[in-house]
Amino acid sequence: MAARTKARKRAVDILFESEQRGLDPLALLRDRAAQPRTEAAVPQYTVDLVEGVTAQSERIDELLETYSHGWTLERMPAVDRALLRIGTWEILFNDEVPDPVAIDEAVDLAASLSTDDSPSFVNGLLGRIVDVKPTLLA
Repeated sequence: MAARTKARKRAVDILFESEQRGLDPLALLRDRAAQPRTEAAVPQYTVDLVEGVTAQSERIDELLETYSHGWTLERMPAVDRALLRIGTWEILFNDEVPDPVAIDEAVDLAASLSTDDSPSFVNGLLGRIVDVKPTLLA
């Protein structure tokens, strides 16, 4: 598994856990980063993802609600929410990751972590975000 893929998976874990436990994702990130276990080290890209998603959370959630066609955030599986938030942040706020890579990574993680329907849902919604990206950044 590539380093950024592992970092994305770790970010999903942190965002998912923080939501499930009602914790601040940045506080949970700090706790995880402070753990001395080297095999559980938090990669810098995980930090970037969690901090970026948290900083842009209102905008990201607004876009996901707007373009999900009949699906509220609350209705989506929690893992899908975390994946979609990361994918949206990468598409809109991280110029280092090509849009197709952000989508492919989110879809692959959805296939391994979520429901059978999740990969196509994640693909469709992130694809829509890419389609409207020029108008969002104007």
